[in-house]
Amino acid sequence: MAENTQAKWYVVHTYSGYENKVASDLATMVESRGMQDLIQDINIPMETVSETKDGVTKEYERKVFPGYVLIKMIVTDDSWYVVRNIRGCTGFVGPASKPVPLTDKEVADLGVEKHSVEVGYKEGDTVKIISGPLEGYSGVVKTLDKENNSVCVVLSMFGRETPVDLELDQISLD
Repeated sequence: MAENTQAKWYVVHTYSGYENKVASDLATMVESRGMQDLIQDINIPMETVSETKDGVTKEYERKVFPGYVLIKMIVTDDSWYVVRNIRGCTGFVGPASKPVPLTDKEVADLGVEKHSVEVGYKEGDTVKIISGPLEGYSGVVKTLDKENNSVCVVLSMFGRETPVDLELDQISLD
């Protein structure tokens, strides 16, 4: 197996209901073997669900992909062997001998990794839109939400103030 020095996210299939067991056993194995540089992160995507029954609303966490665990790792013979031999793990998603990493877009869509965008502007600053259909327009930052990668900019269009929601990297200081 060709070694890649860049850690990527891979999907591992598990027996139904074994996701937490596989994740904890793998974390223990990584710790005991000192493989933190090869297997860097283990994630079970969860979502919060609200359920109303008899007028009572309860919130609980449920697995987004039952039967799957996401692992950020550098694939080597050793790391592949450790993951494949965890009890409850049935194998990597992809061809049996060669795990297929998730694309950057898939990782972003899953929200597994949080990327923080450093911005040089704050609420009240005048900014210029540098990409998208409104490229070239200037406006004032109304709200800034770094956690959700969004910013609301008020543009003056046709004599009216129009709020526009954009991504953080679509604008820069004017």
